[in-house]
Amino acid sequence: METLLTVNDLAVHFTDSRRGIRTRSEALRGIDLHLKREEVHALVGESGSGKTVTATCIMGLLPSPPGRISRGRILYKDKNLLTLTEGERRQLRGREIAMIFQEPARYLNPALTAGEQIREMVALHLGLDRRTSAKRALDLLRLAGLEETRQVYRSYPHELSGGMKQRAMIAMAISCRPALLIADEPTTALDVTLQQQILELLLNLKQRLSMGVLFISHDLGVVDAVADHVSVIYAGKIVESAPRKALFASPLHPYTRLLLASIPDASRRGHRLEAIPGTVPQGEHIPGGCAFHPRCPLAEEICRREQPASRSHGKDGHSAACHMIGKKWLHLSN
Repeated sequence: METLLTVNDLAVHFTDSRRGIRTRSEALRGIDLHLKREEVHALVGESGSGKTVTATCIMGLLPSPPGRISRGRILYKDKNLLTLTEGERRQLRGREIAMIFQEPARYLNPALTAGEQIREMVALHLGLDRRTSAKRALDLLRLAGLEETRQVYRSYPHELSGGMKQRAMIAMAISCRPALLIADEPTTALDVTLQQQILELLLNLKQRLSMGVLFISHDLGVVDAVADHVSVIYAGKIVESAPRKALFASPLHPYTRLLLASIPDASRRGHRLEAIPGTVPQGEHIPGGCAFHPRCPLAEEICRREQPASRSHGKDGHSAACHMIGKKWLHLSN
């Protein structure tokens, strides 16, 4: 299967010059990802782990300053996105690589109807006249699962429900039939029924349009419903990566196991859900060695002293970066 996206050793830092003091903090510390066509690759981690920063780098939307990519490559097919001019990036952005943002209300223009925003996107990228682009916008709203498409087309964002806004955002993202779709927390703030509908829609569109999807989430329960492959990110590093079934059946990293233990499970009714103590360290507060060691119940001296390398385990593409694998990680319940 064709590889659409390859991210190699991507590192990003942010600078802060407030109060006359210039500080530098790392947001990404060497990210590696591989995404194939028609694959849903989930990037999972708590807030502050680096998921959205990774997405904005791929889209070429990293705010600079204060952000700066200090090393690495982002290959889309055979193109290194980091060496393209801004004009060349604009040719790809929206047309071949598209993104569904968190909280669609923040990204839909309140002064334009939903349909007009989609129509403008189609006209801009495909060069269609007003009548043809308007018809295409109606077709896209229908493809995104919206009924009463003409009414939705004429509605302003504040007149639409949360689920309708998200579907309108999806219609805009797929307007040019992109090969790569980045979905950043696309079900955040939706109720369970709407969440399931949006996930089913994304899977249907992935197959129908032959897209590769980078699915960003903090919720492993949602990921289990959509992903083919999962990469777990912590403090700007991938700590575990595996096919979904392998990761859920045999998680290797303590962080992954604790994330899984925090998912509500009917079979454990009456048992208290696990919680990971502390928070994800940021910037200059990221500790040496394994960044997870202050929160890890298995940490030993080597974890505080040396950063673990990612190593392959088995023949299914399962890899993890942890000193404790093969020693006592099995004793950590999930």
